[in-house]
Amino acid sequence: MTIQNTETIFNILGRGGFISQNSTDADRSRLYDDIEENEEEYRTYFKGIGFILEGGNGYYYFTRKEPKINVQEKVERLAEWIDILDFLTTFDPIFTSGYEFRPADIEARLSTDIELKGKAEQLIAKGQTFHEFTEKLIDRMKSFGVIETANELESTYRVTAAFRYIEELVNALKIAEEVKDEIPE
Repeated sequence: MTIQNTETIFNILGRGGFISQNSTDADRSRLYDDIEENEEEYRTYFKGIGFILEGGNGYYYFTRKEPKINVQEKVERLAEWIDILDFLTTFDPIFTSGYEFRPADIEARLSTDIELKGKAEQLIAKGQTFHEFTEKLIDRMKSFGVIETANELESTYRVTAAFRYIEELVNALKIAEEVKDEIPE
């Protein structure tokens, strides 16, 4: 079979996005299926233009070999995503792929849950309201591809399989830290 969606896939993944198996967008779901069926051909094609097609548990994304300067920036971004993951799992411990939520639910919990409010304060910009914080968080997660609109009328969002990428990164850090703690000095 020939690969036919290289431009569309590149336009999504090339900007740091994800293509998830459980996308609410039927076109993205079809792209996921196409990549899965033709994975080696797509890997070869994208490798030829300097991108590495990576696959996770229900999602695809790009990586590139980068100089160490960019690695430092990635570590800083990862630290922020760790705080976001901590915030979201404090909001609801089952916040993961397939989970559906409304921003209003987050805002309501922020006004009543002291622990959640404390975690949000680490992420909220100075002078930002809970509503502004929630909107910015939703926009960030949408642009990163870890949530999609499930129902526009009800303002409901669904967490995509790409969210596992963040969970797996955080879990890998925890495992590395636990192993480090077990090694005698």
